[in-house]
Amino acid sequence: MTTAFIFPGQGSQSVGMGKALAEISPAARAIFEQVDEALKQSLTRLMFEGPEDQLTLTANAQPAIMASSLAALAVLEAEGGIRLAEKAGFVAGHSLGEYSALAAAGAIPLDVTAKLLRRRGEAMQAAVPPGEGAMAAILGLGLEDVQAIAAEAAEGEVCTSANDNAPGQVVVSGHKGAVERAILLAKAKGSRHAVLLPVSAPFHCPLMAPAAEAMAQALDQVAIATPLVPVFANVTAAPVADPATIKTLLVQQVTGTVRWRESVLAMQDAGVTRLVEFGGKVLGPMVKRIAPDIQNLSVVKPDDIEAVLKAL
Repeated sequence: MTTAFIFPGQGSQSVGMGKALAEISPAARAIFEQVDEALKQSLTRLMFEGPEDQLTLTANAQPAIMASSLAALAVLEAEGGIRLAEKAGFVAGHSLGEYSALAAAGAIPLDVTAKLLRRRGEAMQAAVPPGEGAMAAILGLGLEDVQAIAAEAAEGEVCTSANDNAPGQVVVSGHKGAVERAILLAKAKGSRHAVLLPVSAPFHCPLMAPAAEAMAQALDQVAIATPLVPVFANVTAAPVADPATIKTLLVQQVTGTVRWRESVLAMQDAGVTRLVEFGGKVLGPMVKRIAPDIQNLSVVKPDDIEAVLKAL
């Protein structure tokens, strides 16, 4: 049985995240302390106590989700004496979760990952003036149908597929007017639910080009090592291990579609029969819709540790 370790993206944050693990595990506390030191901020206090509106800010949410994921992995490794390279054949992450996956696999140091995600969050937030962009979830239609709707709705503006999350669950992103037109078209073409998402910027679309440039500059200053196991990249839905290629794909990811549905199918084709999600329980339901035969486990709270260790 081949296992992949997977890591959630933005939207999985909540006040109290990671607190229960920190209370019982020195390994988790060490992760949070390293992230706080790297960012020169008590991000941990914000994660544990809020306020929620500050935690939800992209520049805080991105490193916070990574920290929570890596803390969950650290507890599993400390409690069970396991190592990622011995238990996982691959890693993958959804959007910012790809950075968590790379950190978990030893490709990017934890402190560097925290700084990169802080920069990524700031750059993505600054790329588009507030109110000019939007994202919408389109449910009940396939990727090709949604892509056609986005193209029709654009009318000279930007509107593209941002996340291909699962069958019948696609997110579009772009100029607000174009996204609103896409919602109306989707409903007319049979979408069972099409609605604007409560996000602060239009992620994963060409409007994020300034953020992609910022990340290219930031990543150019970083040494990426060969990961302990291959990483399934969002923009290719294929495994990668070459450091130079990883950098290129991380830049492309800022404006590119998160091909999560295809990534899960590709992992299944590569022999993966079990996925363990660290720091969230949002990817599991998607996986069940994509590949029902894959076993799903998650590590979020202390109670999860024993069950996952037994499975591994």
